[in-house]
Amino acid sequence: MRKLNDKNALVLFSGGQDSAISLAWALDRFQHVETVGFDYGQRHAIELGARRAVRRAIREAFADWEKRLGEDLLIDATGMRDLGETAMTHETEIMLADDGLPTTFVPARNLVFLTLAGALAYRRDAGVLVAGMCEADYSGYPDCRAATLAAQMEALRLGTETEMRLETPLMTITKAESWRLADQLGGAALVDIVNEHSHTCYRGVRAERHDWGYGCGDCPACVLRARGWAGFRSGA
Repeated sequence: MRKLNDKNALVLFSGGQDSAISLAWALDRFQHVETVGFDYGQRHAIELGARRAVRRAIREAFADWEKRLGEDLLIDATGMRDLGETAMTHETEIMLADDGLPTTFVPARNLVFLTLAGALAYRRDAGVLVAGMCEADYSGYPDCRAATLAAQMEALRLGTETEMRLETPLMTITKAESWRLADQLGGAALVDIVNEHSHTCYRGVRAERHDWGYGCGDCPACVLRARGWAGFRSGA
C-alpha cells in the first residue's frame, strides 16, 4: 500500500465560509497546502471568484501561511449539471422536496469531489485531504455526513492502493463555533477575511452586505451563516 506525504494537505476549497476556515486550519498545521475547487455548473459563479479573493487575502495578511500556500486547481465538473435539475445548478425554487431533502441537494456531489480530489492528491503526494463538511449545523445533505465520507475514503484507499486520510475540522461543531475557530486560528484578521470575502448565499447575492457577510439573507445558507455569526458575537 502506497503512503503519501502526510505533511502535505489538499483542501477542497469552494470559497465558502466553511472551506475558507478549513483552509486556515490546514495552513496552521501542514507544511505545504494546495487547494482544489470544482466548477460543477452551479447557477452562479460568485463562489468561484470568492475562492481567488480568499486565497489572495490570506496571502497578504499571513506571511507564514503565504509560504505554505501552494497551487490552486479548478476542475471542470460541469457534467453534473446535465444529470438533472437542482436549485444549485438551475433556476429552481429553493424548498424541501418530496423526499425530505432540500432542492439545493446535488446528489453525490461531495462523493464526486472527494474522488477527484483523491486523484489529484495521488499525483501531488498529498497524504491529507481537508474539507469543510459539517453534520452538526447544516442543510441535511447525506453526503456531508461523517459515515458517508468515511466510506468514500475507504473506497479511494482500496481503489488506488494508497493511504490517505480525510480531515473535516468542522464536522461536529456549529457555525458559531466555526467562527470561534477562525478567531483562534487567525484572530480578527482571519474573521474579517472570511466575513468579507467568502461566499455562502445559494442565490449568489453580493449586492447586499450584512454584519455576517454578503447574501440574500433568507436562503438556508444565509440563515445558517447569520445565526452562527450572531452566536459568535454574543458568545453563545
